[in-house]
Amino acid sequence: MKNSIIKVIALLSFAFLIIAASYPKDKYFEIAKNLDIFATLFKEVNKYYVDEVNPTDLVNIGIYSMLSKLDPYTNYIPEDQVEDYRTLTTGEYGGIGAIIGIKNEKVVVVMPNEGFAADKAGLNVGDEIIEIDGKPVKGLDIPNISKLLKGKEGTKVTIKIKKPEEANPATVELERERIHMKNVPYFGMVNESTGFIQLTDFTQNASLEVKNALNKLKAEGAESIILDVRGNPGGLLSEAINISNLFLPRGVEIVSTKGKIEEWNKQHKALNNPIDLDIPLAVLVSSTSASAAEIVSGVIQDYDRGVLIGKRSFGKGLVQATRPLAYNAKLKVTVAKYYIPSGRCIQAIDYSKRDEDGFVEKLPDSLRVAFKTKGGRIVYDGGGVDPDIKTDREVYAPITRSLVVKGLIFEYANIYKTEHPEIPKATGFDISDAEYDKFVAWLSDKDYDYTTRVEKVLSELEANAKTEKYFDDIKNQIGELEKKISHNKENDLKKFSAEIKEVLEEEIAARYYLHHGMIETSFDDDPDIQKALEILSNETRYKKILSGEKI
Repeated sequence: MKNSIIKVIALLSFAFLIIAASYPKDKYFEIAKNLDIFATLFKEVNKYYVDEVNPTDLVNIGIYSMLSKLDPYTNYIPEDQVEDYRTLTTGEYGGIGAIIGIKNEKVVVVMPNEGFAADKAGLNVGDEIIEIDGKPVKGLDIPNISKLLKGKEGTKVTIKIKKPEEANPATVELERERIHMKNVPYFGMVNESTGFIQLTDFTQNASLEVKNALNKLKAEGAESIILDVRGNPGGLLSEAINISNLFLPRGVEIVSTKGKIEEWNKQHKALNNPIDLDIPLAVLVSSTSASAAEIVSGVIQDYDRGVLIGKRSFGKGLVQATRPLAYNAKLKVTVAKYYIPSGRCIQAIDYSKRDEDGFVEKLPDSLRVAFKTKGGRIVYDGGGVDPDIKTDREVYAPITRSLVVKGLIFEYANIYKTEHPEIPKATGFDISDAEYDKFVAWLSDKDYDYTTRVEKVLSELEANAKTEKYFDDIKNQIGELEKKISHNKENDLKKFSAEIKEVLEEEIAARYYLHHGMIETSFDDDPDIQKALEILSNETRYKKILSGEKI
């Protein structure tokens, strides 16, 4: 306990020195006073509190509470979590290379990463994991299962698995390796003239992966490119700069950063020779495209270099840097805001301004400021990047969500694989109406009940009516509404068969072609991809969008 206290005081002292050195003298006393109060308070609590206290837990609560008053991206990283943080920034870890999940209370392989230990050992989507190094995994959560699978490169791990098509479990020994999660998990040709690059992260070498994919697609005959950053949470600023540079000339400004400390007031320019300045480009964005993904899409838009398609992006225009702390801990702290070439910052929330309850809100559209792209098109700051072409937001029906969440589509895909040793290539793969009817019949004794949003709203209305003594006046109308909107699972299976088929086809394709299969099967059903193909195939329309002409 004594050593823990010494470490805590040392950490506080070290933090004091860093903070004090960064502030003008008029704040020096205020900082010193409050840190001294905190340290003496901590010692008194530790000495006199009636029960034993854990020094590390107490200080961590204090640190996390303090940082929670700033923004969600300023985080304390204790020593025991530094390796996980390094994995996030590098995309590398020691393990077997597989995504694990829990389906119907079973621990299963959700997706092996192609070419790594799990894939080479024959583990496939749907395989159930029963034991890891002799320890049963039933009842464990994913983080603890992940810890059992991860380890130092070159060490061995023994896994007992049961494949859906086999009656008995088998034991496999795998050697852990250095796993590098690809930033570009898929690239390929959507049709004879259009290449597709899926960019899911911005860890080290992301720009090299995009560059290699772009060159290979051009060699295969790609005359236009779709760059998909939907769901991409961002990452390294340097990679965003270099990826933008692939499509823009050397020397142009990509992004500038502005912070309180002079060293963060920087202008970043394209330093390399581009790969292609002219190839027609469509960038797919979504509400979960953030940070570095917004830099790339925003820069492409600001220079009128390509057409953005999808939904308004997340709105994270903040830059973080990692600072070392005592005892190998780290602080990830927001140091600046970034501004793309038009001059706009796409940060959607001002975390320095909170209401009386401590909550922050997104900037309303009425307060967004207009800027202009290189060609004079109007664009706005303060709320993410708006696409040039907006597509309808895809919201699955309650029945589809229920079938996915309850693992029934996942389970049926396993059954399909055991009955069909192979399928044609994933692109254009469709299940027949007869096969869908077979799936519906298989569901007959399965539990996949659900409540629709309308049913929930009506239930709330009824509860409120009873609370406010209006129920007797409207109970007949409520009864009629209940009859009209009460869902029928059999009808919903017919009504939403098209979207259920889409999800089922992607899950089945994954059994044969892994992640590549899921992507390629989705090409003909994905509204963003279909819209991109439509625009890229029409040169006149493409140019009109980029020039700001009405179409």
